[in-house]
Amino acid sequence: MYKEVNTGSNLPAQIDLYAVDGDEYKFLCVAKGGGSANKTYLYQETKALLTPGKLKNFLVEKMRTLGTAACPPYHIAFVIGGTSAESTLKTVKLASTHYYDALPTEGNEHGQAFRDLHLEQELLEEAQKLGLGAQFGGKYFAHDIRVIRLPRHGASCPVGMGVSCSADRNIKAKINREGIWIEKLEHNPGQYIPPALRQAGEGDAVKVDLNRPMKEILAQLSQYPVSTRLSLTGTIIVGRDIAHAKLKERIESGEDLPQYIKDHPIYYAGPAKTPAGYPSGSLGPTTAGRMDSYVDLLQSHGGSMIMLAKGNRSQQVTDACKKHGGFYLGSIGGPAAVLAQQSIKHLECVEYPELGMEAIWKIEVEDFPAFILVDDKGNDFFQQIVSKQCANCAK
Repeated sequence: MYKEVNTGSNLPAQIDLYAVDGDEYKFLCVAKGGGSANKTYLYQETKALLTPGKLKNFLVEKMRTLGTAACPPYHIAFVIGGTSAESTLKTVKLASTHYYDALPTEGNEHGQAFRDLHLEQELLEEAQKLGLGAQFGGKYFAHDIRVIRLPRHGASCPVGMGVSCSADRNIKAKINREGIWIEKLEHNPGQYIPPALRQAGEGDAVKVDLNRPMKEILAQLSQYPVSTRLSLTGTIIVGRDIAHAKLKERIESGEDLPQYIKDHPIYYAGPAKTPAGYPSGSLGPTTAGRMDSYVDLLQSHGGSMIMLAKGNRSQQVTDACKKHGGFYLGSIGGPAAVLAQQSIKHLECVEYPELGMEAIWKIEVEDFPAFILVDDKGNDFFQQIVSKQCANCAK
């Protein structure tokens, strides 16, 4: 029950098979990370929710709880109804990939599924008012929103919510008599950004040399407010879920933390396989919230004083950083391959090589982009955004 191993093959996978008409095999491949998959929710409600005002307010409230951990701008899917909990959530996942975009836009006496385009537009406008934006504030919290209404049992009203992250790693394929066909995706979506939005004008980032005593690095960071843009150069330790569990086990068994976790910042990530000619494979930040429960313990033993990852965190992290003098820095979720190619100069395994990407690694970085999100004074960038937005709503 409690012992786990890395299969080393990315298997087993979720593979669903359906019988359909025609002489083709059709595939929808979804490469979904934990950050966005974990933002799938089921709410068991009642018919009392099914009024225009109540339903919209309910969905906006739930949308707000998504936060930024799953890499917005999101493709958000809501499903109202369903003949079972599992059918609701399966529809949520497929809707988030736009698989059901061709559904009718109204129901019928037979209980057909349909999309509510008007509610979709209303929710998209509400998403733009949340203030969370594309990870660091702004209005682009969602690319689009899908709302699907399903038939339901009279005693049940399940509501599902899920997302596909900004990377939206979905691709279609098919096999027929003519061969194997794979959907052609856009390789340079940045070309569609309007020139007016390409302006730099954000000021220079604060240069931070990581190859010096931790006390000096903390003292430098303490001079700047949350939201400050940083450019990191030097040594960073890399570790995520299992690595943190291993460090906790050491403390609980009476051991001290290894010196590397005290001397260097820790980046919540796991490297993909390194391509030939590159220092590292794709190495983007993972969702920070999964490591929240470890922060106070590690910082109380002198480790994890500077953390680097993506997304908003809980109050316990803010409290721990204020108590121990630590910092949480945010990196950009999504462009993992770009970060690896431009900023990471060297990668080596430090401990637990048998864990593969979940091992503890060390990287050398140059001009690695980051922002101060939680400081040593109890300030939280995301909480400030939410508080400001709530104040605006109250006016």
